[in-house]
Amino acid sequence: MSLHFEVVFTCFLRGDTPDAVLNALRWHLGLTAERPTVLDPEEHTYPVLAPDPDGGLPGGDFASLRRQSRGFAAGRELFAWGLFSRNCWLDDEMGELVTILDLLAPHIEEPGYGGYFREEYDSEPTVFTFANGTYGPLKL
Repeated sequence: MSLHFEVVFTCFLRGDTPDAVLNALRWHLGLTAERPTVLDPEEHTYPVLAPDPDGGLPGGDFASLRRQSRGFAAGRELFAWGLFSRNCWLDDEMGELVTILDLLAPHIEEPGYGGYFREEYDSEPTVFTFANGTYGPLKL
């Protein structure tokens, strides 16, 4: 019997995140149909963040990547890319978590909380954080 996990990414990417990374995320989120040619099909096997319309999570799966205002500094408006996704993954898909974390980590706007995963019946999530271009899990 397979285990199911709720996997949530919630973070801001810097406004200067390269187009190649944003296009990869759009594909993973199911916002574009074609896998970008810069992605290795062996590493990025399928769009892991694309919402499943028949997903089993309460409220359903969700995916969003949008440019958002983050305030003003030195008389100009600051922008970042807001990423939010919530999906149900099977236990054998959890290796894909590293693929997405590796894609995001170098472009995170602010260090700290980046999301979590939890087995569907667990009450305690495993939180992952971003800092210095990398990531790490932290058990709550």
